[in-house]
Amino acid sequence: MNLIIDIGNTKIKTAVFKGNNLLEKNSFSKTDFFSILENISKKYNIEHSILSSVGKLNEKELDLLQNLFDPIVLDHSTKLPFINNYATPKTLGVDRIALVAAAVNIFPNENVMIIDAGSCVTFDFVNKNKEYFGGAISPGIEMRYKAIYTFTANLPKLTISEKIPKVGNTTKNAIQLGVENGIIQEIEGVISQYKAKYSKLTIVLTGGDTIFLAKNIKSTIFANPNFLLEGLNSILIHNIDE
Repeated sequence: MNLIIDIGNTKIKTAVFKGNNLLEKNSFSKTDFFSILENISKKYNIEHSILSSVGKLNEKELDLLQNLFDPIVLDHSTKLPFINNYATPKTLGVDRIALVAAAVNIFPNENVMIIDAGSCVTFDFVNKNKEYFGGAISPGIEMRYKAIYTFTANLPKLTISEKIPKVGNTTKNAIQLGVENGIIQEIEGVISQYKAKYSKLTIVLTGGDTIFLAKNIKSTIFANPNFLLEGLNSILIHNIDE
């Protein structure tokens, strides 16, 4: 069985796969780090594991991981199932690497754009020949709300709304309309740019804001909140098979 460990900026996610089948996943804070991983080690016979980290682990946490699972640590030098044409591969986020790996695994021989809507919104493109060229990074919904509150004197601190206002007839509605409709129009615009060049284009939406955005984006998309975990598993399998 394979264990996937994804250390994010705010949360830690783990997933246990048998082959390509997801058996269990967890999302938790660092306070539960030791108990969750020790429970997984007792519950499953973990044969292989991979660690993807954009957040930081302390020495004690790293020692626990090494002792329990001895994971492959994903970085720019890890063997990948696609051709990485990024100009600065050492600076490419491991989360973006995993998303591209998922794309070539789940949608082989297709042009794929992956949109990851979390703290930031990332756009990544890989063509039907498994060639990755890069994409774009933009502030996410929560970051946009925080920026408006932080860099102004009188505007309120807001969070994502259940329904986008049709008219900004109050300050609250105006901010929500600007932030949420703005990010939707941005995503639709980027999709349109790529569709103009690639008539056959598969769009995948993932990340923390998947559910909200999937309800409001008009373009045909595949919404998959587990896409990054599946990508990490495909990288692990690729390295096991090598």
